[in-house]
Amino acid sequence: MLDHGLSNVMEVIKRQKWESFLKRRELVHMDVVKEFYARMTVIHLKKKDVVKTSVKGVAIEFDHLKLASIQGIPSNNGIYEYIKDVWEECKYTKPLEITRRFTNNETLTTARRVKSGEMKPFQRFIHFLVMKNVVPRFGKRDTSSFMDLTYMDHLMSRRLVNLQ
Repeated sequence: MLDHGLSNVMEVIKRQKWESFLKRRELVHMDVVKEFYARMTVIHLKKKDVVKTSVKGVAIEFDHLKLASIQGIPSNNGIYEYIKDVWEECKYTKPLEITRRFTNNETLTTARRVKSGEMKPFQRFIHFLVMKNVVPRFGKRDTSSFMDLTYMDHLMSRRLVNLQ
């Protein structure tokens, strides 16, 4: 029996200890979620961005440091980490290697964003998983950001990603 790659998906989910994403959670109040996003604004200040919204008259405000602490993800530059066009190399992040791997093109000479159409089917699924659950966003969904590619590389390379 063919599993259409689902065993690979479950392997990634189990390795990352993300099984809780698959479990049914308590009731989601969609009216509250819609109000949260409908009233949300991002204020660009000199040293940080601040997200402001309200739900049922309760004001909610947070910056990238608070969001990072909630998610358990380090953050130095706020939202710009997710949308920037410069990709720094660090211990596990080799931008050109990652770009070559996800474009399936070993002849590339510069790191760049990758369109989902350039990816293999399983890579596209991992991109979808990252885009919908790890770093959700509005706008273009057919092109991976550098942050997407970094998360995807960690998942495919079996390095743990902390989403707590």
